[in-house]
Amino acid sequence: MSLKIAIQGIESSFHDMAVKKMFPNDEIDLVKCNSFEKVTTSINNLNADFGVLAIENTIAGSILPNYNLIDASNLSIINEVFLNIQMYIMALKSETIHDIVEIHSHPVALLQCKNYLQKFPPYFKIIEGADTASVAKKIKEQNLKGVAAIAGKQVAEKFDLKILDSKIQNNSQNQTRFVLVGKNIKTYSKDANKATLKFKLDHRIGSLSNVLQLFSTFEINLTKIQSLPIIGKPWQYAFFVDVFFNDYTLFKDVIKVLEKAVKELKIIGVYKQNFDNKPSEILKDLTHEK
Repeated sequence: MSLKIAIQGIESSFHDMAVKKMFPNDEIDLVKCNSFEKVTTSINNLNADFGVLAIENTIAGSILPNYNLIDASNLSIINEVFLNIQMYIMALKSETIHDIVEIHSHPVALLQCKNYLQKFPPYFKIIEGADTASVAKKIKEQNLKGVAAIAGKQVAEKFDLKILDSKIQNNSQNQTRFVLVGKNIKTYSKDANKATLKFKLDHRIGSLSNVLQLFSTFEINLTKIQSLPIIGKPWQYAFFVDVFFNDYTLFKDVIKVLEKAVKELKIIGVYKQNFDNKPSEILKDLTHEK
């Protein structure tokens, strides 16, 4: 059984690498999209079984639009994987760093290399592209001189480009978290110990601190909290949180209490924390369901 996985980008992009981490031994058909919006649309239109989305980076921070996309598309987070991201600047074999007058890459990649890019003169053009691999492919196919791409080393190897400088990200400890998302996920992994939740609160004193105290009381570890404005309701916010728990039964009890403490609650995903980057077992789970 093969899976259709939608990604933003093409082969050799970081999203492709994340898919390979999740499914190293499985047959995967990539559904290549030129935007994150089209990834979620592909899943909802049944053109893809699942999608992989970058959700946060240790330098650039949370990718806020993707939280909204997952929520608005009514998708669930099923799994996660973490990639060490090393950035390289690459161009045609004939070029040197002194020949370059334009650098193209994905906006998040450019942000991760902000310190390096500040070294170039003011007339230098920094141009945002669809994804890291696509801009490199364009340089190769169109024989673009004076133009470089920022991408992973695997991209230079795939498109036979020359690496002009290596590991140019702001910090050597650069990681991106990717999540596997799907629709109509009705069952959770038996060894689930992490959840992503969204909740809205009444605009009153102590409402947020009461929720945080609730997690503490039940020994639920809050590992991330992110607020996003509610469109059409100025100065009102929705909160996205990641929580870690040791007892799934206790977590379900906490959810019941939390439902009474907040204005609105939505479970975005319940899954297993995956710092070890263990392969996804979604194919096995689907087989068992049949």
